[in-house]
Amino acid sequence: MRSLSGAFGWLVRKEWRDLMASRSWWVMLVLMGPLVGVSFISAVRTYGELSGAGGTGAGVGEAFAPLIGIWAPTFSACELAAAFLLPFVAIRLVSGDRQSGALKLELQHPMPALARMAAKALVLLAAWLLASIPPLVAIVFWRLYGGTTYWPELTAVFAGHLLNAGLSVALACAAASLTEHPSTAAILTLSVTVGTWILSFVAAVHGGLWDRLAGYTPTAMVARFQHGLVSLDAVLIAGALTAAGFALGAIWMRLGAALSHRFVQSLALAAATAAFVAAAAQVTASWDLSEARANSFPRPDEAVLARVGGPLEIQVHLAPEDPRRVDLELRGLSKLRRVRPDVRVSYEAETTTGLFEQANSHYGEVWYRLHDKRVVTRAVTPESVLQSIYEAAGVTAPAIAEEDVFRGHPLAAQPNGAAVVFYGVWPAAITAAALLLRRSDG
Repeated sequence: MRSLSGAFGWLVRKEWRDLMASRSWWVMLVLMGPLVGVSFISAVRTYGELSGAGGTGAGVGEAFAPLIGIWAPTFSACELAAAFLLPFVAIRLVSGDRQSGALKLELQHPMPALARMAAKALVLLAAWLLASIPPLVAIVFWRLYGGTTYWPELTAVFAGHLLNAGLSVALACAAASLTEHPSTAAILTLSVTVGTWILSFVAAVHGGLWDRLAGYTPTAMVARFQHGLVSLDAVLIAGALTAAGFALGAIWMRLGAALSHRFVQSLALAAATAAFVAAAAQVTASWDLSEARANSFPRPDEAVLARVGGPLEIQVHLAPEDPRRVDLELRGLSKLRRVRPDVRVSYEAETTTGLFEQANSHYGEVWYRLHDKRVVTRAVTPESVLQSIYEAAGVTAPAIAEEDVFRGHPLAAQPNGAAVVFYGVWPAAITAAALLLRRSDG
């Protein structure tokens, strides 16, 4: 046990040295500063303008939440890095051993393939945490400007991007183990990424099962976390897919194993992962960590909705690409599902745009059915959803206390000093560190 532990520690140190010698890693680290900087600076300026920095938007900032106005755009740089930069770092770390022949030497030592892949995963996790320093610097700047921070929602945003990075790394490691050349692995990784975007596009057009599947793509998952919503099903599925990616990479890392044996193991892994994902998709627990409770109805309304008995059915006569349907789903029905997971929503439309259905007298209607009572409305606001359900249930809407209304945190600030740090100090410091490290190794 002691020798295995020592060998694993040696392997982690070896992977760390390989990471430090990787040009793709240093390029990614340099670019993280400007990527975060341009997003943060633009967000602060827009937030300040709409909060009344110029005297033309007074009062508008009362509806502003830093989560949406600042942190979502700032951390979007992490999403870009995880999709287009981090995979190359992971591919370099995995494929480098095969290209140099070091993998054949390592395989001569009695260490499980999963342990080898775990060492790479551990180093890549540390690499991502280091690359996440610029967003943390942005938080410091925001505090210096006088902005407020609500740490639960920031934790949700960071956790979402950490899960997204794990998915990207696992995919890249699996692709690098499956293919012979790093360029092939890069193309395969990019193809899967583009495939998730296509899935989201198909879901927007056709809805139904496609929409359900698209809800677990990295883009959709990150969007939920960036709005402060932590869904247990998303966490479980992302964790399972990440573990499966690393396990698949470990299977194909064993070059001496028979091809048929590795293929059978891969099929068994895929079947087990699919079964777990299908089960996790049925989990409905979620937590709204946003300060504004942007993903939830007011607490008094949620208490009434939870007490309303009977099956609740909603029939929406709107096409998939109709903006009213998107608004109803995002601002109303998604909140309702968190309180009433048993709600059944069906969409009725003959076309994808609804442009040629305007002659239909029922197009645009939303039907709410509870027991034998049916309420029909054309409004798609969250207030109309609540009002229609209360009318169908025959209950009175609860009073909303002043403390249950989020007023926002307007701040007429300017991003002073941020450009110098993100565009100048950060790239210069990382470049100097890379040169010093290279000189010391030389």
